[in-house]
Amino acid sequence: MSTHTVRLHRVLRAPPERIYRAFLDPDALVKWLPPHGFTAKVHQLDARVGGTYRMSFTNFSTGTITTFGGEYLELVANERIRNSDRFDDQNLPGTMQTTVSLRGVSCGTELTIVQEGIPEAIPVESCYLGWQESLLLLAQLVETEIPD
Repeated sequence: MSTHTVRLHRVLRAPPERIYRAFLDPDALVKWLPPHGFTAKVHQLDARVGGTYRMSFTNFSTGTITTFGGEYLELVANERIRNSDRFDDQNLPGTMQTTVSLRGVSCGTELTIVQEGIPEAIPVESCYLGWQESLLLLAQLVETEIPD
């Protein structure tokens, strides 16, 4: 098991409910989760404790597909999501655990993400950079107010 860990912190101008939904809605995930240069597909998502998900990222330049999935370990509506992550690629062994914490603040939501157990083959700084790109896309999705 790797000890590679990434910690991220942001304050977003959106309510916790919208951010929570963006982490569990398959259509939202494909819009914001893949970092720059990647597309995503959600193959399966059952957002309940004990439920599982399966996704893939495709490198748009090379066409290389990376498939991964996991289990929802904890879901506290609008406050916390904890899930396991495991790559299908045998060169990326082990199980990661990602914890997303949301806390309403005066100007929106404080978002904290901790991803633990990142495989040794993935440089932590690359993982961190990818998350930063994803969180910019998340902010664009959840901070935008569009009237009906």
